[in-house]
Amino acid sequence: MMITALKEKKETKTFISNTKFEVADIFSEYGEAFIGKHPLPLSSIKVMKAIMACRTEFIGGHLQQCDDCGHEMIVFNSCRDRHCPKCQTGARARWLEKRSAELLPLTYFHLVFTLPHELNPIALCNKEVICKLLFQAVSKTLLQFGKNNLDGKVGFIAVLHTWDQKLLDHFHLHCLIPGGALSFDSTTWIHANNNYLFNVKALAKVYRGKFMDYLNKAFQQDKLNFPGKTQPFGTQDGFTELTNQVWQKKWVVYAKPSLPGPKPVLAYLAGYVHRVAISNHRIIQVEKGMVTFVYKDRNDNNSLKEMTITSDEFIRRFLIHIMPKDFMRIRYYGFLANRAKKKDLPICRELLKVKAPKPTTQQKTTVELLMEVIGVDVTKCPRCKKGTMKMITEIPSLKKHFSLSDVFHLSPITDTS
Repeated sequence: MMITALKEKKETKTFISNTKFEVADIFSEYGEAFIGKHPLPLSSIKVMKAIMACRTEFIGGHLQQCDDCGHEMIVFNSCRDRHCPKCQTGARARWLEKRSAELLPLTYFHLVFTLPHELNPIALCNKEVICKLLFQAVSKTLLQFGKNNLDGKVGFIAVLHTWDQKLLDHFHLHCLIPGGALSFDSTTWIHANNNYLFNVKALAKVYRGKFMDYLNKAFQQDKLNFPGKTQPFGTQDGFTELTNQVWQKKWVVYAKPSLPGPKPVLAYLAGYVHRVAISNHRIIQVEKGMVTFVYKDRNDNNSLKEMTITSDEFIRRFLIHIMPKDFMRIRYYGFLANRAKKKDLPICRELLKVKAPKPTTQQKTTVELLMEVIGVDVTKCPRCKKGTMKMITEIPSLKKHFSLSDVFHLSPITDTS
């Protein structure tokens, strides 16, 4: 009876997301068949099930009632998985609130470090190792340039993305760097040029050298796996041939336009942190085993185009971007490193003659943060637009009554094939 009541009110899910098609729908309709044809690690299956169960009766929720017109609606709980397209707004808002206290009144620079696509097959089979090497090579490069060019310690945030607009594998780091450095004796702030930080061609050469050195060491220490099609690279000759080919490639470090001041930086950061491979609003059609989504064509002035692929290919592309458990996609370095900023940030503010932000006496609620980020009061009644929705009862999770395989059948879309 509870299941029937919940399914009758399932249209209330659209209050949270007005998207017609979702990644969860694709998993629900085609995921079980995909798993039957393709062996997957348990971690990928868990992510699929979390996304399908998100904001459904499977993980429970609560019944709300408007205190003005009496309208009732069910709001189901979120899965909070970091790969879920519906669960990132709150996490992003919390992250931005913390980072706002660390911003300095400076020009910020955005640098993007990419891996050559020739390394993608190895990276996909050794995701944790290769991504760690990527963070290591980029951080060492930027810290070295800060030392050599500014004679001080720079600070920066690095965010890992593994995808491009077509959901294909594209490993790269976005780095946001305040324009300047703290002297090594912590007595002086060294300003960078507002329009120029470091030479990107020089950065690319040093970054390439560091990454390839780390990659060779990982190979010699047997830290890399070479299954399937990557097996030829597992021999010394095959690996040497690959690395020689990669050495001859032009490695890319891209400098995006600089950002003046803290407010533009915060708005800019919101577009890069806690992002997943594809958001639901980009999916425009799911029909007859095919998925159509919108992407930006970087080679055509970022014009919006449509791409249609099979549901199997869509699921495959989405799953290759699942990160290992506990792997940190956002990291901090220099005077912004977690171990250093408690000491270094107050010194930076003192040298820049800016006051520290007032400590917040009370942590903002999720509702308040969402209001700031998306400009929508999620507590307002969707019917009368006046009253406030109040929780009147909790709805228990149905996990006890469902096996995990039943999640695949919670909310499938209708296939007309």
